[in-house]
Amino acid sequence: MAELHFKSAPNGVEMYHVGDQVEVLCDHDKNGNRVHDWLVGTVVQVDIKMIAVQFQENVYLTDGWMVPDHVLWCPKNSNNIRIAKRRKRRASVSREPGFVLF
Repeated sequence: MAELHFKSAPNGVEMYHVGDQVEVLCDHDKNGNRVHDWLVGTVVQVDIKMIAVQFQENVYLTDGWMVPDHVLWCPKNSNNIRIAKRRKRRASVSREPGFVLF
């Protein structure tokens, strides 16, 4: 097995973990058109320098090729990846008296 050599000890704090929802700035399909925009995906692997993000939609490499497994690898320190913003849904409010939604 290969040995890893460090100039200093790696810090134990990881910004990304498997299962995290992240946004990646990439080329993907949106409403039938290819766009370059932020797309939400799930972190599926984390290593020393890179993370792998899997998407539900088709994603494309810079040169235009579609990625068949929907997984893009990104450097951890890239400006093209960020933690996904959580969107809150408004609770439904019933207009009928005595009727409560749970």
